[in-house]
Amino acid sequence: MSRTAGWALGGVCLFACQAVAGSIEITTRAELLAVYRQAMMHNSDLAAARADFEARSEAIPLARANLLPTLSSTVSGESTRLERDTPSLTRARSGTTFQANLKQPLFNAESWFGLKAAEASTSQASLELSAKEQELILKCAEAYFETLRASDDLAASETEEIALKQQRDQAQARLVGGLASITDVYDAQAAYDNAQANRKLAERKIEDAFEQLIRLTNHDYDSIEGIAHQLPVLAPAPENSKSWVDAALRQNLMLQANDQAVLAAEQTLNQRQAGHAPTLDAIASYRKGDNDSFGYSNPTDFGRNGYQGNVAQSSVAIQINVPLYNGGRTSAQARESYKRLTQSEELRETQRREVVLNTRNYYRAVNSDIEQILARKKTILSSQGSLKASKVGADIGTRNTVDVLNAQRQLFTAVRDYNNARYDYILNNLRLKLAAGTLSPLDLEGLAHYLKSDYQPRRDFLPPELTPDDFRTPHGVMPAKGPDKEIAEKAML
Repeated sequence: MSRTAGWALGGVCLFACQAVAGSIEITTRAELLAVYRQAMMHNSDLAAARADFEARSEAIPLARANLLPTLSSTVSGESTRLERDTPSLTRARSGTTFQANLKQPLFNAESWFGLKAAEASTSQASLELSAKEQELILKCAEAYFETLRASDDLAASETEEIALKQQRDQAQARLVGGLASITDVYDAQAAYDNAQANRKLAERKIEDAFEQLIRLTNHDYDSIEGIAHQLPVLAPAPENSKSWVDAALRQNLMLQANDQAVLAAEQTLNQRQAGHAPTLDAIASYRKGDNDSFGYSNPTDFGRNGYQGNVAQSSVAIQINVPLYNGGRTSAQARESYKRLTQSEELRETQRREVVLNTRNYYRAVNSDIEQILARKKTILSSQGSLKASKVGADIGTRNTVDVLNAQRQLFTAVRDYNNARYDYILNNLRLKLAAGTLSPLDLEGLAHYLKSDYQPRRDFLPPELTPDDFRTPHGVMPAKGPDKEIAEKAML
């Protein structure tokens, strides 16, 4: 059974199960919060972002290591053979030397600014990961409600197909009775054929929508919980765009990440410029080994006139290093860092403008969606009245079949526009909160309260108060057999 066929059962099976089919976990019915939890666990884009954050977090210990002491030790074994021609003499000896060195930077401006740059870069990575997690909330909602949009569109398309088939059958009957022309039959047949094509397209779109859910969660679904029409339609609070823009400039995570990117670039520039500064280190060393290897006696005599045992040596020193010239590398690195700083500042400004633009646009969109929902609901009622009047007019001869078909199509266009406005309102609300930096899983929980586990698109794609007879199939005209009968039976659910 295809997903569309399973969905056509109207959600009779409400149980959930899990199995393994390849690498995809199987679940029967999608639910908003479950989709989000599964995406948090299984989404590959988020997993990659977490790995990137963890890798970039290592920049701090790497930079701090340049300011901490370093300790090294070496052990060397040496074997020496000396031959003299006059007088003839051959001597050989071997020995082992152990050496330990400790170096503690006392002043190194380049390494210090490098640590500050690493801290800013890690903060940037943390904010970018948080932004990815916040974006995943919106992606889950978009995938979920686009699937619901496709479900409602399919329900409307199938109901429209049945209604237009009725018009075609009536036109054929009227033609037989001499009350209509062949042109009316052709017009009705063309409208019905177009409705069939639209229904097939809607079936493909709902399959595509479910595939997007699979991509996000690595789960497969054959149905989905719908949103109740009782969901409150409220204006965004506060009710002015300036307050939303101000909040976005303070709280937008990507904008905060860009601030940290600028700070990291500033510290990197300081680091490169500090390459001209001297460095000061404390150095301690300890050596122990054969006397000859220390050079206390003439090595050519192999300690003949000196001490021939082991010797230990320790030293403590302060070392200052003043860079004089390294081929212009430090200056070139400083110039490069300055340009990178300019780049990061410009990118931050671009991000700031984008945030302001999106916040204002989504604020207006939400308010427009509220007006659209109210207006489209009224349009459905007026279109319903127009269709009834056209049908009456056709019966008495003041309207023709084309007028009825146009009124029928206008009614279902109003239905689709109404549902589109509903889902646009939900998604634009979430997009506005994302732009303002306030989007959280609590927003999904608020929407989940209005989900219906028994949601059936063919029954619930319109509010209960807007489910007139025009959206139902009378028993008297239900086909006796064939695919049209199956479609009509589905509409009766």
